[in-house]
Amino acid sequence: MNNIGEECCNFAFGIKFEYIMARKKKPLPLLEGIEITGVAAEGKALARVPLREDDDSKIVIFIPFGAPGDVADVQLDRKKHSFAEGHIVNLITPSPERIEARCRHFGLCGGCKWQHLPYEAQLRFKQQQVTDALERIAKVELPEISPILGSEDVWRYRNKMEYTFSCKKWRSWEDIKSGKEFNDSPNALGFHIPGAFDKVLHIDECFLQSELGDRIRNGLFSFADREGLSFYDIRQNSGLLRSVMFRILTTGEVMVCIQFGENDPEGIRKVMDYLKTEFPEITSLLYVINLKANDTIGDQEVISWAGPDFVEERMGDLRFRINAKSFYQTNSRQAERLYEVTRRLAGLDTFSVDEKKPLVYDLYTGTGTIANYVASGARQVIGIEYVEAAIEDARLNSQVNGIDNTLFYAGDMKDILTDEFVERHGRPEVMIIDPPRAGMHEDVIKVIMNAEPDRIVYVSCNPATQARDLALLDSKYRVTAVQPVDMFPHTHHVENVVRLDRR
Repeated sequence: MNNIGEECCNFAFGIKFEYIMARKKKPLPLLEGIEITGVAAEGKALARVPLREDDDSKIVIFIPFGAPGDVADVQLDRKKHSFAEGHIVNLITPSPERIEARCRHFGLCGGCKWQHLPYEAQLRFKQQQVTDALERIAKVELPEISPILGSEDVWRYRNKMEYTFSCKKWRSWEDIKSGKEFNDSPNALGFHIPGAFDKVLHIDECFLQSELGDRIRNGLFSFADREGLSFYDIRQNSGLLRSVMFRILTTGEVMVCIQFGENDPEGIRKVMDYLKTEFPEITSLLYVINLKANDTIGDQEVISWAGPDFVEERMGDLRFRINAKSFYQTNSRQAERLYEVTRRLAGLDTFSVDEKKPLVYDLYTGTGTIANYVASGARQVIGIEYVEAAIEDARLNSQVNGIDNTLFYAGDMKDILTDEFVERHGRPEVMIIDPPRAGMHEDVIKVIMNAEPDRIVYVSCNPATQARDLALLDSKYRVTAVQPVDMFPHTHHVENVVRLDRR
């Protein structure tokens, strides 16, 4: 077996054997010489095999870390009536498109599941994912779909990363069955193994964020391990060091926020003084003491140790202030391209006379990044978002940039966006929609239809739910432009922007 085949089998067999094959169930068959023919919507590869030798019907098998063109032996892990799931145990003939993954943690940490595919192939599969969703789910008349806008940076593109401390480093099945003694530290700082909440893979290098992130993370791990500071035990909800979050922005500003699982002033002081002294690049050094069973910090106090409690990112001529709890697109440069597409498709880059500028509603506005970005082309932008803290950020960012034509409301979308709300604030000529992955509630769609904006720009991170919503809007709106945008290289995720014009 070649190196790529060995790599594929090692992680696939190692994880699946430990978590699936150990179950006391009737073993499912090993399928030999299966050809992988495509990529499914959630990033897994797929193959179609006959149900029986005397039957023309086929069952679809979803296979992680496969590539179209692979020929492999596949062990089934789960079988339903119409589909099955499996993993590669022997890669017989690698796909011509398969490449060697750059990261040695590939296949274990749970991220970057398409590293074994060249970026050009990733973009092709994402384009096809958008096309398939709109054609097969929406089933509406479509214009020609524009070619996907690839990310200029395919490595080190993320401005935010989060890592977990653990007192029990995860060991691969190959390490365990080798019988060798482990003389290294039992502690870890890295990512959770997929499907295992209490298992953390130690990471010494990650190609998603700036090298500075690697230096700070590795330095912090070595210091804490050397000083004998306690790493978190998720089962016991104990241990000083719980997690760390980095924001490294294109402006050069750097935020580090440590989450502590115990209120130990001396231990906290050691960690924070170390970071402040050893890494002067950090402009905002923060910490949280979180004694809860879960690690969300939305309801926790964030304490500033050094510097302000925020960092600022630039997008075009605007500055966006980001705190430890803020949401901000993790690919800064590509986010600007996404919002520029949104502004262009909304027609907001063509207005120069105030009287001609439209009223814009920005639904699911988040921290108001889109609302503030398009405000110069609007008479007024009204943003609505469920999270109150996000709306506070949106208002702050309007203030920071001297924008006075935005208005923000916090609350459940279906409760705020009512016919009475539209009557009170005016019928929008343009409506921008950027909902969560689940898409829009039917009540929201009804109000949109009643409001009858001249144009809708629908931004989505899930083409499948976007397509479902487009079908519901089809009686009044026709799709006039489709522009996919890749925000997350080496993953299957894709953003898609659709313009709809009133019939």
